[in-house]
Amino acid sequence: MDQIPPPASAVGEDEVTGARPRSLVALLALIAAAATLWWAVSPGPDSYHGDNAPPTVGPRAEFLAIAKRLIDSEDPYLGTRQLAALKQRASDAMPEPDRCRQSLRLGLQLLTHGDVDGAIAALDTAALSIEQGTQLRKKLRYRIHFWRAVCYLRRAEVVNCIRERNGECCVFPLAGGGLHADTAPARAARQSLLDALALDPEDLPSRWLLNLVCMAIDEHPGGVPERWLIPASAFDSEFNIGRFEEVGAELGVDAFNLCGGVVVDDMDGDGRLDIVTSTFDPNGALTYYRNDGERFEDRSAASGLDQQLGGLNCLGADYDNDGDVDVLVLRGAWLHDNGRIRNSLLRNNGDGTFTDVTRAAGLADPASPTQAATWGDFDLDGDLDLYVGNESRLEVPNVDQPTPGNYPSQLFQNNGDGTFTDVAAAAGVTNDRYCKGVAAGDFDNDGDLDLYVSNVGPNRLYRNEGNGRFLDVAPLLGVTHPDERSFATWFFDYDNDGWLDLFVAAYQADLGDVTSDHLGLPHDGVSPRLYRNDRSGGFTDVTSAAGLDHPWLPMGASFGDLDNDGYLDLYLATGEPGYHVLTPNVMLRNDGGERFQNVTTSGGFGHLQKGHGVVFADLDDDGDQDIYHQLGGFYPGDGFANALFRNPGHGHRFLSISLDGKQTNRSGLGARLRVRVQTPTGPRTVHRAVGSVSSFGGTSRRQEIGLGDATRIDAIEIDWPVSATTQVIEGVELDARITVSEGTPGFRRP
Repeated sequence: MDQIPPPASAVGEDEVTGARPRSLVALLALIAAAATLWWAVSPGPDSYHGDNAPPTVGPRAEFLAIAKRLIDSEDPYLGTRQLAALKQRASDAMPEPDRCRQSLRLGLQLLTHGDVDGAIAALDTAALSIEQGTQLRKKLRYRIHFWRAVCYLRRAEVVNCIRERNGECCVFPLAGGGLHADTAPARAARQSLLDALALDPEDLPSRWLLNLVCMAIDEHPGGVPERWLIPASAFDSEFNIGRFEEVGAELGVDAFNLCGGVVVDDMDGDGRLDIVTSTFDPNGALTYYRNDGERFEDRSAASGLDQQLGGLNCLGADYDNDGDVDVLVLRGAWLHDNGRIRNSLLRNNGDGTFTDVTRAAGLADPASPTQAATWGDFDLDGDLDLYVGNESRLEVPNVDQPTPGNYPSQLFQNNGDGTFTDVAAAAGVTNDRYCKGVAAGDFDNDGDLDLYVSNVGPNRLYRNEGNGRFLDVAPLLGVTHPDERSFATWFFDYDNDGWLDLFVAAYQADLGDVTSDHLGLPHDGVSPRLYRNDRSGGFTDVTSAAGLDHPWLPMGASFGDLDNDGYLDLYLATGEPGYHVLTPNVMLRNDGGERFQNVTTSGGFGHLQKGHGVVFADLDDDGDQDIYHQLGGFYPGDGFANALFRNPGHGHRFLSISLDGKQTNRSGLGARLRVRVQTPTGPRTVHRAVGSVSSFGGTSRRQEIGLGDATRIDAIEIDWPVSATTQVIEGVELDARITVSEGTPGFRRP
């Protein structure tokens, strides 16, 4: 998962204490102490249980054995041995308050498993005690009502949004096909929320969910008592970006699974962009969709990628410089010492199949828990190196863990022969913090790639000194924040001035903070950070001026150009493991490099399901970028189908360019592009950095560049990092798709 898992209840706040600590030590202690039973124990339509194909020799058998060991253990995350004891305790004779509390806990655990009916039965039993006049403490009565509502709300999602899913399901604000045909579960949830609010009228999560369920049954605003109404105007977009239709099912790319990563690239060399996704489910296989120009064909089995199970994130890169994209799968995140599961480097064989070369490449051992990595030629020798950010606990002692959690991050230097050597210690980039995101980019324009490491704890900016060493300059440059919980991060030139800026997502908020923000009330949530490059080696925090000072709670995130205006926009994939945290994903349009406009509702991007891997890519080759979104929660009953938002077009010009490095790595990662154009108002330059991608969203090696209202391309300038040359390309028409080879004059069309 890419968020702090909740303690004890498996769906949010601890139902006994209600506490949600914000200190770093307390947060990590809760991670370790979580006694959540995650994996479903029986098949059914209400939960996702992974790939049940029989084990075979090879990677599948290896990963199935790992999954079985974890699930059969008493591991506080994956173990299922505790379930029998929970059921036994629930049936024991005990005082009424204790029995109600135990029914509540059992119900929440059953919900975690995806047994929604069992969860509802347990919560109904607890609620019956309230109706019969049993003397229960007010806090416990409130929690029974609240979590009963959450159970019924999940039932409403299952029967309306999973079994009868269409492209408008779960897209906020709910309307049209997103309205529930079977309203009974949502109505039951509504009544329980009213009961909860009667006990705690100021409870913001209950208020949020009440408005949501009333939308689902088409009774918003009228069905919400005035004191708890969130007006529809609170969700209005600041700009009409045009509706992006969700066509995942129509095109056959709507894999149903848990949270995971995504890579979009041309896997088979036919010029079309294909899709690979992963899932956190340790029994769930990678999915590979081949683009045939009309629809997508599932080639998971034929490619061998179905041998690879689990993986909260995945990345694509041509590590062996043979011209096709290989895949790296990252595993073990959030599992602490149980997350010592090897990653997978999957070599593209060029014939539609992949081979697991992890051990031969030297990347299998030591295995550490991770979800974060980035590729880049850090030593400028012409091939791609790999930085893996691991979840080390050395700098934050955790008294609940018997081991210190020494998992230094790794910098794997590419040896040029298919193998790698870890040089992190010598390079000074072991981090030794709980890493959740990494990004590579040349922020100081000195020709080599630097590293930003996003942590639970203060973040790091490792400046590449050009001699095999890196220096952490984050404190000096003031870019350590958010310094308690940061996640997805990237370098990008949001203002088109030729210098890379830095975005860092914050994950220090809760549903109450999100609700308060929509209502314009004070809150304790932390906003992301946007650091503008000051062109003199430092950064300025422009978060507030850019309109980004909101507690959006993003888990995954990525960037691209929605309307081909040449400015890079942001998509924040929001949520939290708890079933109650249903917040719309957020799309932010870059308004001329000055500020970002919220266009979530006008574009139809506000999906309520948990968001993780995100990619902007022109999947239908019509010149504008579509958005592929890997959806699904962390808990086994919280699966959902992936989404593809098709771009309606905005009438702007574009350029698609692929690089063919010779001295520089084959994909041109690290190269800088300048596209000089003429417009009705004069000349303009659009800048791009090749290989600058989100740490939780893969993107094509192909550079898809919006040119706005350009009337002519004057020239394309390419700075190649290894040869240290600038190549100038002229004579390119608008809306062209071209390939440029390093050192070869001109260009070629695919």
